[in-house]
Amino acid sequence: MRPLSTSARRRLIHSHPRLMGSLLLGFVAGVFFPQTWGLTLKCLVGWNVAVWIYLILCGWLVARDDEHQIRRLAQHEDANAVFATAIMSFGAMVSLAAIIVELSSAKNVSGDLRVLHYALTAGTVLGSWLLVALIYSFHYVHLYYRCGDGPKPLRFPEDQPKPGYWDFLYFSITIAVAAQTSDVSVMSTQARKIVMAQSALSFLFNAAIIGMSINIAASVVGG
Repeated sequence: MRPLSTSARRRLIHSHPRLMGSLLLGFVAGVFFPQTWGLTLKCLVGWNVAVWIYLILCGWLVARDDEHQIRRLAQHEDANAVFATAIMSFGAMVSLAAIIVELSSAKNVSGDLRVLHYALTAGTVLGSWLLVALIYSFHYVHLYYRCGDGPKPLRFPEDQPKPGYWDFLYFSITIAVAAQTSDVSVMSTQARKIVMAQSALSFLFNAAIIGMSINIAASVVGG
């Protein structure tokens, strides 16, 4: 992936204010936590701050769910959609790798501190999983509404003409849970590529979650 030009970086910041603002707050949180926490723990805390702030902001956006906001997102906020989706997906996978490192160090910790490590792990996994589903749902919004009056890449039940955020989020979360599509039909090659990418990422994510759950359970039972 080639580095973004200055103008492209400006467009990315302008088109993703919630994302950029959340990442900035997460970076600040990670930097200002004590150095004694270690780099991995500081990065996980910063990532959690960024992810959960972004999820809350986007949750408010989804709750409004009006046609004007949806079209604005499709035309404006999802510029550089592929880059933003790739970066956040990569960040989510890196967070899982950081969790593995953190869990290995948590074995040497006892008492309440170990509980905090496990709580941070759970928050990171849940936040990253929701983030991937949300980012892809916005990408589907962009893909759908940029077609205008032309053929749509997704077909919703009963040929719904103007699906809202909840419809796209339902489609994306179904893929995240089951790594397969729901009752929404995929009608274009480009959409199939995106669905395939999310399905593969979701499969890896879910496998990692199962593995880490077994690891945590074994650690708890083993004391």
